[in-house]
Amino acid sequence: MSDEKKKGSYGADSIQALEGMEHVRKRPSMYIGDVSSRGLHHLVYEVIDNSIDEAMGGYCDTIDVWINEDNSITVKDNGRGIPVDIHKKEGVSALEVVMTKIGAGGKFDKDSYKVSGGLHGVGVSVVNALSERLKASVHRNGKIWEQEYERGKTLYPVKPAGETKERGTIVTFKPDHKIFDQTLVYNYDTLASRLRELSYLNKGITITLTDKRNKDDKGEFIFELFKSEEGLKEFIRFLDDTREPLIQDVIAMEGEKNDIPVEVAMIYNTSFNENLHSYVNNINTHEGGTHLSGFRRGLTHTLKKYADSSGMLDKLKFDVSGDDFREGLTAIISVKVAEPQFEGQTKTKLGNREVSAAVSQAVSEMLENYLEEHPNDAKTIVQKVILAAQARHAARKAREMVQRKTVMSGGGLPGKLSDCSEQDPEKCEVFLVEGDSAGGTAKQGRDRNFQAILPLRGKILNVEKAMQHKVFENEEIRNIFTALGVTIGTEEDSKALNLEKLRYHKIVIMCDADVDGSHISTLILTFFFRYMKELIEAGHVYIATPPLYLVKKGAKKQYAWSDKERDEIINELGDGAKIQRYKGLGEMNAEQLWDTTMKPSERTLRKVVIDNGTEADRVFSMLMGDEVPPRREFIEKNAVYANIDA
Repeated sequence: MSDEKKKGSYGADSIQALEGMEHVRKRPSMYIGDVSSRGLHHLVYEVIDNSIDEAMGGYCDTIDVWINEDNSITVKDNGRGIPVDIHKKEGVSALEVVMTKIGAGGKFDKDSYKVSGGLHGVGVSVVNALSERLKASVHRNGKIWEQEYERGKTLYPVKPAGETKERGTIVTFKPDHKIFDQTLVYNYDTLASRLRELSYLNKGITITLTDKRNKDDKGEFIFELFKSEEGLKEFIRFLDDTREPLIQDVIAMEGEKNDIPVEVAMIYNTSFNENLHSYVNNINTHEGGTHLSGFRRGLTHTLKKYADSSGMLDKLKFDVSGDDFREGLTAIISVKVAEPQFEGQTKTKLGNREVSAAVSQAVSEMLENYLEEHPNDAKTIVQKVILAAQARHAARKAREMVQRKTVMSGGGLPGKLSDCSEQDPEKCEVFLVEGDSAGGTAKQGRDRNFQAILPLRGKILNVEKAMQHKVFENEEIRNIFTALGVTIGTEEDSKALNLEKLRYHKIVIMCDADVDGSHISTLILTFFFRYMKELIEAGHVYIATPPLYLVKKGAKKQYAWSDKERDEIINELGDGAKIQRYKGLGEMNAEQLWDTTMKPSERTLRKVVIDNGTEADRVFSMLMGDEVPPRREFIEKNAVYANIDA
């Protein structure tokens, strides 16, 4: 890759150091979000972000990532290599400054990078501080330079380690078990999803992932290569692979508006869901922001103008809203902003006002051209909009019926809900239980002070395949809404939740540990993901884990949550141990259910988190949509993880 024009501009003085490193080990969550599995994976993203910044600047086209046998990580790029000469202000090598000073890096120097990724710009120094060991190797100007660190402290000054014809940076780190005490094991699929996403967002870059812990059928390490020539167009096809397209072509554009690079791709499908994914400098902006509002404005304005001029809306007796233009739409908006301002609860909402007009203008131009050149597709899209408007009208009536019933029934709580006496939502939890039988056992076994029980009748509606008014008309779904206390939203924003009215801060899905139970859990999760995503993002949704077995011998009894655990208990108790397999929650008595699944000091609750919004969107549409082959392929690939009864 050529970088002759800027070859001399990236040196030690391009590195700016910000103070505060000693803080990191004491309060890691301030820097990486948390110290669970999510934080563990965030370390990898921080290192990769440095390489992506080099690629975005035009200096690097290959990034290789390895998960090593001991769950350490190696990231290698063919960029310019971190500068190693002496930093004037700090008096040590620029490499050492980057690795040991929080926020130090070229991304804070406008002359080095026009834009850069990394959500909070915390950089590789935070990774270093939270690793029990880290080694940096720089290939630059024909030489190899190395430095190693232990929990953020240097073991020796930067030293030469040979000559090379290559260039770039290699970082290997092992996360610190003292910090990450929940897990140190990297999930291959989680990393693969993020690297695939980065390859779509930065077309032309080759990214590889190798898992040295596992081998395939040929005895070779698990390996994937991610490279996209078409960028967001390919990303859209990947996301919508399991949905039926309404139009054949992906509508796409890229360009620069007001010095802001904007890339947009979108397609319409036959579903009833709107799936918008937005990015700023490769960061997934879950909470949206000015770029998303600009997209919505440009889309609505341009489509409405076309629909009005076509005369197709003349017979409608009510106005078409912005929501109607986005039903069945999958879109990705990616912008590059030199100095992004992030807002919102998780700092993933873009606040830069100038971005809104740039995106709106870009989308308007793109759509106007497309509609003019594809009149048949344009007509199909407007017909879909009209159907959506009619369905929304029906949904509004369904919503009003729910609200009316809530008022009429005095407090509006469903008759089946067994509420708790505690009034503070932070201390309250509600269990969504499958069936009246298990519901009855749960009511007897619970602690009435802070635990509520809402039994659900059978399998709730599959919202992935249902129109919005059908969702709101469904009795079980209405019961969930009213029990939780959140309102269904307004016509303008039909999926907005008023979380301040939430009556329970723990919502626990408790289903049988069999195939039917798993299906019901997935149906409930699909509903939450599509209609109450804010609950998941705020960390309120959990899944209970009832035991699979009770092993008894004489007066001794132990529960097992897996076949392996069952076998270990049998070995421990010896001959004569009796095994009871729980097919469902109804087979347990109230005391057993409390002891194993509901008692806070003993139970295991799994919090539902969205690691990757685009991947979650794709998986839900595949599992719960109409297309059978991709679902079968997914289940076959993942069957090894499932407990399936014959």
